[in-house]
Amino acid sequence: MLSRKLKTLPQLAAIVAREKKRGRRIVLANGCFDLFHVGHVRYLEAAKARGDLLIVALNSDSSVRALKGPGRPLLAGEDRARVLSAFACVDYVTIFKERDVSRILRRLRPDVHAKGSDYTVETVPERRVVLGYGGEIFIAGGPKVRSTSDLLRRIARRGTS
Repeated sequence: MLSRKLKTLPQLAAIVAREKKRGRRIVLANGCFDLFHVGHVRYLEAAKARGDLLIVALNSDSSVRALKGPGRPLLAGEDRARVLSAFACVDYVTIFKERDVSRILRRLRPDVHAKGSDYTVETVPERRVVLGYGGEIFIAGGPKVRSTSDLLRRIARRGTS
């Protein structure tokens, strides 16, 4: 299952071009997905509902470390990609090394860039890129009630009691 869904950026560019010619709406979501929880499921399902094809750009291990700090990610990139690939709502997964997905957005030009509810349309880091090519920003997944960092703190507290 992983090899069918995990794609390089050039492979995705070809897929997106073909699917756009067919009139399909492309959605790109991204994240670290370091410890999967219900918030991730809500985010991805809501993102998929905005289009026909959902591509998830996954932060590489080095990118997660740069964003989250030492000790992260908990799961290796290949493992996180394998779990994402198992989600029925996810059509394709790609791994990127940068801190944000601007390069991927510029190359693929998805119709919708979905971000989690820890953002607003105004605070999305890639906002200018998306609006610059005429794309739409969608805040997906409902109120932020779960986070991996919060779950890790809860686990740590339980381990010391």
